[in-house]
Amino acid sequence: MSVFTEQTRERAREIIARYPADRSRSALLPLLHLVQSEEGYVSPSGVEFCAEVLGLNKAQVGAVATFYTMYKRKPTGDYLVSVCTNTMCNVLGGQEVYDTLAEHLGVGHDETTADGTVTLEHAECLAACDYGPVMTVNYDFFDGVDPQTALGVVEELRSGGRPMPTRGARLCTLKEMSVQLAGFADEREGAVADGGPGEPTLRGLRLAEQHGISVPGYDPNTPIRSKAEADRAAAEAKAQADADKAAAEAEAKRAEAAKAQAAGVAANPPASDGKPAGDDADAQERSLKEAEAQQ
Repeated sequence: MSVFTEQTRERAREIIARYPADRSRSALLPLLHLVQSEEGYVSPSGVEFCAEVLGLNKAQVGAVATFYTMYKRKPTGDYLVSVCTNTMCNVLGGQEVYDTLAEHLGVGHDETTADGTVTLEHAECLAACDYGPVMTVNYDFFDGVDPQTALGVVEELRSGGRPMPTRGARLCTLKEMSVQLAGFADEREGAVADGGPGEPTLRGLRLAEQHGISVPGYDPNTPIRSKAEADRAAAEAKAQADADKAAAEAEAKRAEAAKAQAAGVAANPPASDGKPAGDDADAQERSLKEAEAQQ
């Protein structure tokens, strides 16, 4: 196992200390970024190091390291160039950008140039559809690229330059970025981004304002309920809903019974001491006369 620097080991202890003692394995993700920051990828030695400091076995660490694409399992260039070829960027020319770079650099997906400067990869989505076609260099954005602007970026990288991303902080190497992804601040002077969101991102907001569309207010200070409180509230709401449903069903049954009773009374009117229909005085007199005539 290669010996990691004392600084890396100290940072590993700092990462682990962020988590409860019985949840130390939660530190695995940032620890993988940490070892990648030293070796440029997650090597077998890096897997062994993470397993050692967390008390895990190498299979457990390897399972996580091979699941996430941000953890590289073979030596990677100083600059990871990711080109989005997902639906939106592809329609706007992302595949053409990727193909141009692949041909120019002489590499394919997840391959590195001979000088070790650039590793090229397809990216399924870079979460910047409003800026497509998009590519990133070590996860910093270059928006609205075309084949020529993309070539300009990689050639500047290969010549030792660090082109300025469209948004965000100044460019850094993959190892430097891995330190940040492990949870440590970028201490380079002027490295922290100070720009606001770009106009494409704000276009939806502009349209909403133009058409008078708003959303309900939200108080960011609203306390977040614990799971126990949320479960209790859900149980109370369900009990109330069940009670309301039972009351409604009982009322419906009473109404149905009253309706059935009313229908039964109409079909079977009670007897009375009134005379049968047609049994009037004239009818009786005719009946008497007919009886007398027959005598």
